[in-house]
Amino acid sequence: MRPELRVLVVEDEASTREEMASLLSDMPEVAEVLVADNGATAVRLLGTTTIDAAFLDILMPGLDGMDVARVLSVLSEPPSIVFVTASEAHAVEAFGIGAVDYLLKPIRPERLAEAVGRIAQLRRPSGEAPPAEDLHVVQIDTGRRTVFVKRDDVQFVEAQGDYVRLHTAEGGHLIRLSLSYLEEVWASAGFVRVHRGYLVAIPWVRDLRVTSSSGLVAGTPAGDVPVSRRHGRHLRAQLLEAARRDQLGRSANATPSARPRDGEGEQAP
Repeated sequence: MRPELRVLVVEDEASTREEMASLLSDMPEVAEVLVADNGATAVRLLGTTTIDAAFLDILMPGLDGMDVARVLSVLSEPPSIVFVTASEAHAVEAFGIGAVDYLLKPIRPERLAEAVGRIAQLRRPSGEAPPAEDLHVVQIDTGRRTVFVKRDDVQFVEAQGDYVRLHTAEGGHLIRLSLSYLEEVWASAGFVRVHRGYLVAIPWVRDLRVTSSSGLVAGTPAGDVPVSRRHGRHLRAQLLEAARRDQLGRSANATPSARPRDGEGEQAP
């Protein structure tokens, strides 16, 4: 694979910054690695150059990783964001901002490689489809066995720290993926963001209702999914559009009632 990605590492700890830069430089997808030792330096750098991905430490003096990510998110062509931190405490907020991945320190090379591979897939030219395995089946290795979860069986997806939980009729399945990544590759199957920590599959939504404990929720056979005020209107529009398409499909497939041809069924004079 021809190296394509220009990545930025923002990390105030020199040893971690150097280690990440070295690991990234050795990856076949990466063409160039830039570094910054704090958030302010990173923002100034972004004013003079463009990057494809940013690896952001969350806890830094001054502008922290979340602050830098918010600056990145308003760019006309925002880079993919990967957060790097020693704590899982910020995972839901991180994926709500739109992070592609969330890596825990100490960084494992294989996890860093996973994140880079995911970025390379997401930044593939728009006319090129994601791999089939990303679209139809998720393989989950539990250590003692491998579970294959069909995308069409997943009713909603919940962010849980460095993982997501896929909710099906049979229960939940935990896998190390980001919510933003699944939102990207499963959009064509009707998965939409309804909350910073949740995706729901439109075909599985049975109703929308307001509860005293969670506010607006989307009801699915696998459980209720919280819907934020920000996403409520879009979800309603998606449900109405899906119902309209379903009705049109039923009408098109309906068999016309049989009518007698000329002369058939008429009594002789």
